[in-house]
Amino acid sequence: MDKPLPAKTLLSITVTTLPLFGYMFRLFRYIKGVLDMQRRRRISRGRPRELSAPLLMLVASLAWLQTATAFEATIERDALGVPHIFGATDADMAFGLAYAQAEDGWEILEETLPYYRGQAARIFGRDAAATDYLVQWLKIWDVIARDYESQLKPETHRYLEAFADGFNHFAALHPERVSLDVLPVTPQDVIAAHMFRHLLFYGFERSITDLRAETRQFEISEAPKLPNTAITLGSNATAVGPSRTPGGSTLLMINSHQPLTGPVSWYEAHLQSGEGLNVMGGMFIGAPALGVGFNEFHGWGATVNQPDLVDVYVLDIDPENENRYRLDGEWQTLEQFDIPIKVLLWGWLPWTVTEKGYRSVHGPVMKTDHGTYAVRYAGIDEIRQVEQWLAMSAARSFEEWRAAIALQHIASFNFVYANAEGTIHFIHNAMMPRRAPGWRWDQYLPGDRSDLIWNDYLSMEELPSVTNPPSGYVHSANQSPPQVSSPGSNPPIAEYPKESGWPTRMTNRAVRGLELLEADTAISLDDFSAIKHDNAYSPRYRGYAYLRAIADLEPQSEDEVTALALIANWDLHTDKANQSAALGVCILLTEWQGERTGEPLPEPRDALRECMDSVQSVSGRLDPEWGTVQQHGRGDRLWPAAGGPDTLRAMYAERLDEDDPYLTVVAGDGLYYLIEWTADGEQTVLGTHQYGSQMTNPKSPHYLDQAEAFSMERMRSPGFRAENRTMGSGKYTVSNE
Repeated sequence: MDKPLPAKTLLSITVTTLPLFGYMFRLFRYIKGVLDMQRRRRISRGRPRELSAPLLMLVASLAWLQTATAFEATIERDALGVPHIFGATDADMAFGLAYAQAEDGWEILEETLPYYRGQAARIFGRDAAATDYLVQWLKIWDVIARDYESQLKPETHRYLEAFADGFNHFAALHPERVSLDVLPVTPQDVIAAHMFRHLLFYGFERSITDLRAETRQFEISEAPKLPNTAITLGSNATAVGPSRTPGGSTLLMINSHQPLTGPVSWYEAHLQSGEGLNVMGGMFIGAPALGVGFNEFHGWGATVNQPDLVDVYVLDIDPENENRYRLDGEWQTLEQFDIPIKVLLWGWLPWTVTEKGYRSVHGPVMKTDHGTYAVRYAGIDEIRQVEQWLAMSAARSFEEWRAAIALQHIASFNFVYANAEGTIHFIHNAMMPRRAPGWRWDQYLPGDRSDLIWNDYLSMEELPSVTNPPSGYVHSANQSPPQVSSPGSNPPIAEYPKESGWPTRMTNRAVRGLELLEADTAISLDDFSAIKHDNAYSPRYRGYAYLRAIADLEPQSEDEVTALALIANWDLHTDKANQSAALGVCILLTEWQGERTGEPLPEPRDALRECMDSVQSVSGRLDPEWGTVQQHGRGDRLWPAAGGPDTLRAMYAERLDEDDPYLTVVAGDGLYYLIEWTADGEQTVLGTHQYGSQMTNPKSPHYLDQAEAFSMERMRSPGFRAENRTMGSGKYTVSNE
């Protein structure tokens, strides 16, 4: 089970602790982007590992380029360094996109590729071996080898080839930036990254963690009970229709929360091609398409959802042969395969360990002391995620965008949509298994029945969704899908299969956002901005009862008199000057961690004393101004920041150095946009990024040029239209001819 961090960490970002193989924790922290990438690079640079000489890597890149198709793209950098990329074809644009990503974050791509390939241990050492095992256990690369040519469209092949070639072309021209043996980058790398990364977004690792426990964690049961899904961090996406705005405008908030550094931090780009593509938004380094974005007609935001997408089957093993399992009364033989893991040990010494992997008709199999289990999960063997992301970017109407969603290649994520015609929409998107009714699918399933092995997913029409609700708004903040609007405007959850395990929790961001939207019947763009930047906790939020229980304690010391008065008088806001927020946020974070992990909450007085110690250890007093405690920036360039964990102005901070007299924001709000389409179709776009377009080079003027404005909640026009664009370094053309 997950364990809550001690309260003394105050605002330390909470990440699922994984006692998987003893070292799996590092893997998932890394892939989710919570590790500081710069620290990660310094550590890896400082120890011997298998490296190729720059000359050999250059030869590898040039050899790849000799076989590549010719591509050409134009990159225009605006005054903030944001790339606006144009290609005559979509593939040309993809080539330019990869080249721009490499300019701004090659090191991020370079250090994540070995993980997605299942080859990280040969570079990073034994701690990375768990990743390699998992990638090979899931047979990600076997599936890609089998299906890449047959499952993906020819135009997707060309697009991915151009995208991979953009990275290789950059590496060939800039060998001084290349330090790991990862060349050439291939289209298959892009597919593998999507296949593996998405599992972590919807919580696949929790089921594997349970299997690795010392005892069986669930019984096989048929009584109806659905899980209370735990969601780390979160995201916001909100749409307001014309009936709710004073002049008939339509409003959209795109506000996905991610770590601020690392492989899943937001990268901003504007993509255009002569084939009609014209879209701007955010993606990850190494991703060939936007995850969130907009064009002149419409836009969409995404939030993490985690319905029950993983099923575990208990196999009935032959007592005479541990590799045979019973299915429908007959013995079947487990598929058995080798998992070779090349590990770098001391200095230069390589060592190859060969483990055994197993697979049944259900999916990958894990043998443990308490049983043999098969795992079946949403998106198993699915390689077409990229095609859906590309289709969403290419869409230019609600109908086309819905057709992209109907492809159902993306295993999860809520989507909130709005367009210039006044349409707003929410869908709890998922590759939701079509399961046999009546079973407890949140528990383990008997593995000897083929009728419990699902092979189909619910259609888009069978997923919780709502279009143009009477309330005039939808608000997604990682909450229960039947509570995204006002009563009478929500998806009727009773009409959807209960076997799907729809999330039931409500975040503060959900509760607070809904109450602010409901209270304002004429929401202007300024009002919308105020809602997005709201930094308060709602009295109706679940954690408030725990806060009040602590506030009602009888003080047992002079310090407790002071602390309890601060808590009792707190207005629940986290503005920079607030002197009660440090204690209050610490207490609410303690409750948040406990609810998320299922661990018992500390006794109120214990939590009070832990938080008093925590605040004093950071600031030296019980009533510091919040802006002196929570800082945003990098290195020694920091600015005070409002907001907190699970507020609409989402900020998750931690003490990066034990001597720091402050906490540094490491996750939450990053790249976000507010968009308005007026009744006559005029579009206004405001946006900001947590740092800047350059993600790895501290010497670049764009490494931190947006951070101060971000901390002050100042937004700017992102230059989607050329007339709104302030020129920076001008235009330049990249070509591999």
